[in-house]
Amino acid sequence: MLAFPSTYSVGITSLGYQVVWSVMAKRQDVDVRRLFTDQGDRPHRQCELFGLSLSWELDGPVLLDLLEENRIPIWSHQRGEEDPIVFGGGPVLTANPEPLAPFFDVVLLGDGEELLPAFIDALQEVKELPRLQRLQALTRIPGVYIPGFYAPEYDSDGVLLAVKPITAHAPESISKQTWRGNSLSHSTVITPEAAWPDIHMVEVVRSCPELCRFCMASYLTLPFRTPSLEDGLIPAVEKGLSVTKRLGLLGASVTQHPEFTELLQWLNQDCFDDIHLSVSSVRAATVSSELTQILTRRGSKSLTIAIESGSDRIRKMVNKKLAQEEIFAAARYAKEGGLSGLKLYGMVGLPTEADIDVEATAELLIELKKSTPGLRLTLGVSTFVPKAHTPFQWQGVRPEAEKRLKRLAKQLKPKGIAFRPESFGWSVIQALLSRSDRRLAPVIASVRGSQNKLGGWKKAYRAAREGELSTTSEQAIPLPSPPPWSEIVHETWETSRIMPWTHLKGPISHERLIQHQHQALDQNWAIPEE
Repeated sequence: MLAFPSTYSVGITSLGYQVVWSVMAKRQDVDVRRLFTDQGDRPHRQCELFGLSLSWELDGPVLLDLLEENRIPIWSHQRGEEDPIVFGGGPVLTANPEPLAPFFDVVLLGDGEELLPAFIDALQEVKELPRLQRLQALTRIPGVYIPGFYAPEYDSDGVLLAVKPITAHAPESISKQTWRGNSLSHSTVITPEAAWPDIHMVEVVRSCPELCRFCMASYLTLPFRTPSLEDGLIPAVEKGLSVTKRLGLLGASVTQHPEFTELLQWLNQDCFDDIHLSVSSVRAATVSSELTQILTRRGSKSLTIAIESGSDRIRKMVNKKLAQEEIFAAARYAKEGGLSGLKLYGMVGLPTEADIDVEATAELLIELKKSTPGLRLTLGVSTFVPKAHTPFQWQGVRPEAEKRLKRLAKQLKPKGIAFRPESFGWSVIQALLSRSDRRLAPVIASVRGSQNKLGGWKKAYRAAREGELSTTSEQAIPLPSPPPWSEIVHETWETSRIMPWTHLKGPISHERLIQHQHQALDQNWAIPEE
């Protein structure tokens, strides 16, 4: 059973989920069924594997609902020989699986193209063995993490000292696995019921070479990979266009593919006049007249760029290589090319940010509106959340971000600029899940079924702090109470602090991440002048 922690329309739109399902469905020795929160394929009489693809921290608690609905014990150490092996993957679990670790038997760290087949092959070789021996055999596979074979160690004050193996079978550390093949992913399911109906999605690039200091999508997925045009992208596009006229080009920075101009020109042929083309967020500095004209010709109405901030100082601080004039040029090209809208994404609460920087964002949008009349502007803004394996993983969520979201709304909405803020409250919960260790597991278990209520999270965390949630009978190894809420969510941590994910190795070393943080915060541009 392969589950997704949301509805069918959302889950089937996830390219990562589609790829994992496709890899398993193509095997002769695996009979895979899909499960979503609102529907699923007819279940097996006996399920041997239960998998979950996790792309967003806030979807984590849904796993427990799905397990309970399928009568599977939520705690891994309570499962017996008749229960399926529960495994998971995706960016959230690759970055920091520890808050959810007690619920998984297996976590797959990294890209699934090679990792998933190796995992299935290893299980098939030992399928007749008892459960414990099957899990022990999996420790030989690079990128396979068995949380039950590791235990966190704390000092008398509850400070995490290490996460160490408790069995000879488990390695000291595990490295994220990286797919380096010539091709990336594309849709294997095209349906009118998807959130983006009838669309064929093609992954143009993986990772991003820009390395914005907060960006997990860049740092955790390094190196930047690009399939060739002739052998990778064109065959993938042609396969989809044989069954649909809607094409989506995906990636963190699609226009930085070295052959993107050639791909655009190929799609600009008259034979493609009846297709609808859309692209995900593009780097503002790469927007051109040719790009916007072709998008307009192929049915797109808008373009999306990430600016992070209207403040040049903040953009330099986060390593966003983007000048003010390039943002204005992108807007001008969008209008001149015939697009009706420009969507911009930014953040508040970034390290060193001051009120003057937020004012700069408002001023930028207002000036864009004046300079490109008739172009519909939309600003989406999130609150900075620290992510594992990035240079800003040691930074906390800044409480003043909530007021800054409201300030932007007050300044932009009267000017006719659509403002789409993400919830500050849920950003806080996201940070809690992003930076916690296994002591958060009882909290997650407590809020299952009602995880859409902010108050429930805070109430459950207080109960855990006060010892009112069980951390002994429900978990295999007794754990101390979690640290204060503010310490996990809002405090800036010392770089010497042991992280919950220290034993799980990403593409960039701990020392290099520290260096990148210093480059961001120790420069003169990081000093606000108000």
